[in-house]
Amino acid sequence: MASFQGARTVVSVDVKKKPWEQKLPHHNRWHPDIPHVAEVKVAEVFRVEMLDFSGGAIKLNDSAEDIKYADNSVRPPCEQKLPLHNRWHPEIPAVANVTSGEFFRVEMVDWTAGLIGDNNSASDVKSIDLSTVHYLSGPIRVLDEDGVPAKPGDLLVVEICNLGPLPGDEWGFTATFDRENGGGFLTDHFPCATKAIWYFEGIYAYSPHIPGVRFPGLTHPGIVGTAPSKELLDIWNERERDVEENGLKSLKLCEVLHGRPLANLPSPKGCLLGKIEKGSEEWERIAMEAARTIPGRENGGNCDIKNLSKGSKVYLPVFVEGANLSTGDMHFSQGDGEVSFCGAIEMSGFLELKCDIIRGGMKEYLTPMGPTPLHVNPIFEIGPVEPRFSEWLVFEGISVDESGRQHFLDASVAYKRAVLNAIDYLSKFGYSKEQAYLLLSCCPCEGRISGIVDAPNAVATLAIPTSIFDQDIRPKSSKVPTGPRLVRKPDVMKCTYDGSLPITRNQSASSS
Repeated sequence: MASFQGARTVVSVDVKKKPWEQKLPHHNRWHPDIPHVAEVKVAEVFRVEMLDFSGGAIKLNDSAEDIKYADNSVRPPCEQKLPLHNRWHPEIPAVANVTSGEFFRVEMVDWTAGLIGDNNSASDVKSIDLSTVHYLSGPIRVLDEDGVPAKPGDLLVVEICNLGPLPGDEWGFTATFDRENGGGFLTDHFPCATKAIWYFEGIYAYSPHIPGVRFPGLTHPGIVGTAPSKELLDIWNERERDVEENGLKSLKLCEVLHGRPLANLPSPKGCLLGKIEKGSEEWERIAMEAARTIPGRENGGNCDIKNLSKGSKVYLPVFVEGANLSTGDMHFSQGDGEVSFCGAIEMSGFLELKCDIIRGGMKEYLTPMGPTPLHVNPIFEIGPVEPRFSEWLVFEGISVDESGRQHFLDASVAYKRAVLNAIDYLSKFGYSKEQAYLLLSCCPCEGRISGIVDAPNAVATLAIPTSIFDQDIRPKSSKVPTGPRLVRKPDVMKCTYDGSLPITRNQSASSS
C-alpha cells in the first residue's frame, strides 16, 4: 500500500472484507497473550487503518435489521475526544482557549448526537430521550491578544466566517415529535411522530419523502451562546419553575398552544457536563442547577435565527470570565419559527469563527429590560449571503383560534393560524398535511408580525417562495388539478399516536 505523508502502513484494512478475512487479524478483547501483528521503532511515524466498530456488520442500506441483530458484545465508542455538554452552567470547564482575532474551527454533532438516523422509520423520533439534548461543542474560553480573558460586562463578538455539513455526512432530517414526548407548535393537530430525510447537493436540499421540492439552504447554527453567571442561572430557574408549576392556571395561551412541558427544568437525567466527572459530588450538585438548552435566553443560546449564516456576527453578553462560548444544533435550512420543533434540516456540521472582545460593551450597547443589569439580550448582525427569491405566496393569520374565539393582539395565535392556512392550501396540490407541516418548518419561508397595534387582532404572515416547487401553486381561474398525477408519494415516515389527548380539528378545512 502506498505511504501516507511519509508514514509506513503497519496495519492495513480492506473495507470490502470481513474482520477475519483481513490480511492482519483483528481482535476485540484485551489479553496479554494476544500476539502482536507488527513492530515499530521509537519515533517512527506509522499508519494504522481500522474498520468501523461493528467490523462492517452495519451496512449502508434501507433497513435497520442489521442493527437489530448486531452483536452488542462489541461496545461502540461513545465519547468524543473533547467532551460535549448539554446544559448551561458557569462551572462547566472550558475545553479550549482561543485568542481575539484567531481564526478557528468548531465541529459539532447533530443536536441528538446521532439518535435520529437516516433510515425508513420514525420510531427513533417517537422514542427519543429529550433529556439529553442539545449536544453542544465547547465551552471555549476567549482571551484578548495580551492573554487577558473576557470579563463579565464585556461584549463578545463572534463572526461566522464559514460553515457547512461535515464532509461525508451530507444529509439531515426534519421531524415532529409525539405529542406526549416533545410535541411542537401544532401538536394538537399533528400528534404523531413523523420524519423526513434530506440529502444535500451543494447548496441545495431535496427529500425523497417530500417529492417535487428542491431549495437552497441558508445554513446556520441554531445555538450560539455564552455561559451564564450563577446569579443569572438562578433567575432563569426561578422564573421557569414558576411557569412550569403555575402556567396552566395563569396563562390563557396554554389553552391554544399545547406543547408540554411549559418549561424544561434542571434535572440530572440525561445530563452531560463536559469534563466534570459523572457521579461525583460536584456533578450531582451542578446537574441539579444547570439550565436546559431548549429555549433562547439572555446569553443567546437556542435562538434559531435562520439568517445567521456566512458573514454574520453575534454580539453576546459576557457573564463569566473567559465568556465560555458554546455552539451546536447545526441547520442546513430552516423556516421562520421552526414550527415543527425538530423543524429545521438538522445535521452535524462545522463553524469557522473569529472572536473579538469589546471591553465594557454590555453597559455601552445593551439596555437591560428587567430588574437587573443581567436582563439583556444579544444583538445579531446578518451576513450578506442568502438565497434570492423573487416570487412569494403569503398566508395571513389573525388572533382568532380554531374554535372561533377572539384573542387580544396575540401574535402566537395569529402565526398558528397563518401556518395552518398554508398547510391546508398546500394539501390541495398533492401533498399530505404532514408533508406540508415539515416543509414549512424547514424551507426558507419568511414569518412576519405584520400588525400588532390594531385591536383586537394581531396579524401574522407566512411567505413561501414559489420557486421551490416543481409545479405552479398559485391560485388560478381554473380548478386545482386532481388525480393520481398529483399524489406525492412516498409520504413522510409516520408513527401512530398512542395517547388519549384530544386532537384539534378544523371542521371547515380540507380532509386530506
